Amino acid sequence: MLVELNREEFSKCRDLLNPDGQLEVKAVVEGVNPGRIFVDDRDLPTSGLVWLGNNDGFLFIGKENNEIFNQYINHLIDNIIIPDAKEINLKWFEAIGNHDGWNHTLEEVFSHRNIEPWKQRVYTLQSEDYNENSKPLLEDGYQIVKADEDLIEDKQLNSELLQSKILEFWNTSDEFFEKGIGYCAIYKKEIVSVCMSGFVVDKFHCIDIETKAEHQGKKLAQSVAHFLVRDCLDNHSVPYWDCMDENKPSIAVAENLGFKNVFNYRGYEFSLT
Repeated sequence: MLVELNREEFSKCRDLLNPDGQLEVKAVVEGVNPGRIFVDDRDLPTSGLVWLGNNDGFLFIGKENNEIFNQYINHLIDNIIIPDAKEINLKWFEAIGNHDGWNHTLEEVFSHRNIEPWKQRVYTLQSEDYNENSKPLLEDGYQIVKADEDLIEDKQLNSELLQSKILEFWNTSDEFFEKGIGYCAIYKKEIVSVCMSGFVVDKFHCIDIETKAEHQGKKLAQSVAHFLVRDCLDNHSVPYWDCMDENKPSIAVAENLGFKNVFNYRGYEFSLT
C-alpha cells in the first residue's frame, strides 16, 4: 500500500526529484507551496506521487520501474484521490512524469483508462534576453500596480481576483507576500488582470497569469508580465513559464518577452467522473 506523508516529511523526497524537472513539484517538496505526497515507503521512499495544491497536476517522482509502487497507483486513485477530488469538484487526473522515463510507465499503468496525451513547454528568461521594447501601451483607464498587503486590504478596491489567485497557489496571503511577487491591472477600482508567482523555489518564480474575460484582448497579460519580469530580474531571480504546447497566446507572450524554451514534457489526462 502507498502512504501519505505529512508536510514535515516532504523533504524525504528531495533525492527523488529530477534536478532538471518541473519547478512546481520542487516547490511542494520544499514545503513552499501546498500539496500532498504519496510514497511507497514512509522512511525511505523510492517513488512518489505529488498532488499539486492548485490541482494543476499529479506528478510522479523517483523510480518509474518500482513494481510495488506502480501496482498500487490505481488503487490510490480509486479509493483516495477520486473521493477527495469529488469534494473539490476536480474532474480530471493530469498525470505528469518528473522525468521522461515515467511516460511509458504511465501509459502502461493507465492503459485501461481513456487517457489523452498532451505536450507542455517550459521557458525561462535571463536578463540578457529580456525584450523590454515589447511592452505594450496601456489603454486609457488601466493602471498597473504591485500586489502587496495594502492593495488587498483596500476597501475601495474589488480585489477578488487577486485574493482567489493567491489562495489557489499559497496556504496564506502572508506566505505569498513573503516569498512571491505579483502585479495587477486595475480598471475602475477593480483588479481585472493578475500576474504572480504561482510556485517559488530558490531564485525561480513560476509565473501564473489570469485576465478577466471581459478585459481580454487588450494585452493586459503582456503588460503585467513585463512588470513582474522586470522585478524578478532586478532582484536576481529567474522567471519561469510553463504552458501547454497548444496554448499559442501564452507562448506568444512568453516569446515576445524574450523567454527561451529550456525543456518540454508530456502529460496524460483522464476523467475522474
